[in-house]
Amino acid sequence: MWRVDCFTVRSVSDFGPADCPMKPTRALEALNFFMADVQAGIGPFIGVFLQARGWGADAIGSVMTLGGIAGMVATSPAGALVDATRHKRTLIVVAGAMTMLASLALWVSDRYWMVAASQVASAVTGAALGPAVAGVTLGIAREAGFDRQFGRNQVANHAGNVAGAALAGWFGWRFGFAAVFVLAAIFGALTVASTLMIPARAIDHDSARGLEAAAQGSGEPHASGFSILFHSRPLLLLATSLALFHLGNAAMLPLYGMAIVAAHQGDPNAFTAETIVIAQLVMVAAAWLAPRMIRWRGYWWVMLASYLALPLRGALAAALMSAWGVWPVQMLDGIGAGLQSVAVPALVVRLLRGTGRVNVGQGVVATMQGLGAALSPALGGVIAQHLGYAHAFLVLGAVSTGSLALWIGGGAVVRHACRMSPDRADEEGNADAVARS
Repeated sequence: MWRVDCFTVRSVSDFGPADCPMKPTRALEALNFFMADVQAGIGPFIGVFLQARGWGADAIGSVMTLGGIAGMVATSPAGALVDATRHKRTLIVVAGAMTMLASLALWVSDRYWMVAASQVASAVTGAALGPAVAGVTLGIAREAGFDRQFGRNQVANHAGNVAGAALAGWFGWRFGFAAVFVLAAIFGALTVASTLMIPARAIDHDSARGLEAAAQGSGEPHASGFSILFHSRPLLLLATSLALFHLGNAAMLPLYGMAIVAAHQGDPNAFTAETIVIAQLVMVAAAWLAPRMIRWRGYWWVMLASYLALPLRGALAAALMSAWGVWPVQMLDGIGAGLQSVAVPALVVRLLRGTGRVNVGQGVVATMQGLGAALSPALGGVIAQHLGYAHAFLVLGAVSTGSLALWIGGGAVVRHACRMSPDRADEEGNADAVARS
């Protein structure tokens, strides 16, 4: 395995701490840790913040929906921009700074259109962060090391979510809501600092967009047309199955919280914090485990395990509507989300290797995930209103079995695509292990 350090291309064994103030991979992990709070901004607290300013639930919901739609629409173009630009560090810095400023704008004014503009701007700029960091990771670790390094990134990211939520909760309680804005600004500054500690020469921009294999095969690499995204059956299968998964998944936690509060089973604030911490801690473990599972069984099996978690989660949520029931329900959420946070980007890299369209592919898949997540609350809310919470959980879990059916039915297509793509592992004589994916 070879990596680009600060000055020249050398093997990993020759890469030492004296070459740079910080190894690019360590700076990348620090970026992911601090970026977690920047991406979230004050999102988890915006409802409470606006409610304290006299906003009604309908107005709060409408501005959050605007942000969600804007982020979903912007994700694919953001991925295309990441593929095209050679200034990925600058893109991360600008996107992080704009996301932070959009959150701080709420401190200045709580007028409807200011809040709506803030949510849209935060969603659009935040949409660029995910593909940009994935591209930088691929450019540094290359395809052979992407799975392992992206797993480390996600461990850091989930840990950053836990730390950010805990600190924001404590500072908000101790010093008032203004402290949440200050904390967001501090994390934003540390995100910028971490990004700038990644040496520009450490990023191979051809590898960062999935052209490494093309360069090895025929000299000067050329990107494929965008039509490759719609002609890749495995990619379309992945995107569609993820849309169905999130159609069942996204509404489950909000509805479960409402069910517990309605039954007077717990304090709303403490319960919300508990759900976040439980899920994110399990995601840390799942993200650490995902690269090892990929090497052991392959991408298809890891995604299957993540899909299996949701129907079981729906059944448990329907049966255990109590304060302690949040533990198994959110642990299953952490397993599914943690595995997917690593396996999905890694599988997209695998399926689109050599095309030069890896990051726009990441954006397309994320858009389909966002579409399912956007429709989920409406579906779950209608069922809960007319049939009750237990029926809503069962239906949401049943909807997610569509992702299982698609994934099992199309498993041969995904496994064949992974098997037929030449890989470093094939060159090293590990073709059989890769074919299992």
